[in-house]
Amino acid sequence: MTASRRAIRGEIVSFLDDPRRSSTALRHIPDGIVLVENGRIVAVEPANLLPALDCPVADHRGCLVMPGFIDAHLHFPQIDIVAAPGEDLLGWLDRYTFPAEAAFSDPAIANRAASFFLDELLRNGVTCGAVYGSVHAHSIDALFEAAEMRGMCLVAGKVLMDRMCPPELCDGPDSGVQACRTLIRRWHGKGRLRYAVTPRFALSSTPGQLARAGRLLDEFPGLLMQTHISESRREVASVRALFPAARDYLDVYDQAGLLREGAVLGHGIWLTERELARLAEAGGAIAFCPGSNAFLGSGSFSCASAHASGVLVGLASDVGAGPSVCPLDSMREAYFTARRLGERFSAFDAFYLATLGSARALRLGGSVGTLDAGMDADIVVLDPAATPLMARRQTVAKDFEERLFALMMLGDDRSVAEVYVRGVPRQQVLSGRTVN
Repeated sequence: MTASRRAIRGEIVSFLDDPRRSSTALRHIPDGIVLVENGRIVAVEPANLLPALDCPVADHRGCLVMPGFIDAHLHFPQIDIVAAPGEDLLGWLDRYTFPAEAAFSDPAIANRAASFFLDELLRNGVTCGAVYGSVHAHSIDALFEAAEMRGMCLVAGKVLMDRMCPPELCDGPDSGVQACRTLIRRWHGKGRLRYAVTPRFALSSTPGQLARAGRLLDEFPGLLMQTHISESRREVASVRALFPAARDYLDVYDQAGLLREGAVLGHGIWLTERELARLAEAGGAIAFCPGSNAFLGSGSFSCASAHASGVLVGLASDVGAGPSVCPLDSMREAYFTARRLGERFSAFDAFYLATLGSARALRLGGSVGTLDAGMDADIVVLDPAATPLMARRQTVAKDFEERLFALMMLGDDRSVAEVYVRGVPRQQVLSGRTVN
């Protein structure tokens, strides 16, 4: 899209900080305007302070105007195994995940899946995510090409595996890391695209491959690193047996040079106090995957423990073990998790984790995750009265926090009224227009 100016009007809801750390974290303007120029926000003000606008105004009064949702951990080759009957983690990998990813040896399948996957994210209000590809380099080419066409901010990487996986998904001694190097040079920093070095987890990478991945991070400063950690007790025990010299699971990654700022570790359910302290010290983050954790029976992640340790946390669907790409579903599951653990978890906590919290976890907080001047205009518009029950509930809520809580508990994809990618409405994005 060429240079443009537009205004988006509605009830503005955005976080400037973590509501657990700041009493002034929430920006709430009952009737406000987000002014956008050339894809970036230039002002966020009450509507009565911007009376004479010389540009089109998208009127979303009655709806909430929020930063686009950010999913901190999901797998695009697994979109076709969403809602497959659940097993434990390692059984799930063998029965469903590896066959689904093996199909991506066909570039045509990867291309079709990438387009569908990103369209499904946008349909659910997700404008950015940290995505795992398959072991095939062309899966990341397909994903980044589709994201670039849509103007989306995306973090992604080719999965690295060189053991404990089917032969057709196994990297050669150095071929996987070399393929990553090629992808990094092709895509990292191109527009809104960022590369993440992506060893699946310690069980499927030899110490040599993990070390080579660590050196890759040194070779290209500014990359992210994403992997899994401590998702199930069986997994933790298996890692202990395979890496007897390591102090614990996190130390496996630490010894390989993978633990640093920009490291995003999925799940982290069974991390010890020492591991949480070391993760915070290194500047790493955890992608909290409540839907997947419940679906596979892996356990309950304690947001309160991570928060007390100073670890950054983002919210994630973990599709396909997570059965829904809708962030409202993930928020609801996060609340249920907290209740099981006897922890407090408010609607403010949930919406923060799905926006600015995930942006900070992915080191993207300077461009997305909040509505403020200078930020990219990735925006979701939510209808809190999308169903008759939701509408009735909104009318009797005693305050704004209760209204937001009701939206979290009752909402789904029907609540997503509009999505903007750098200020461009979703249907224009999907029509194939270039977004600058």
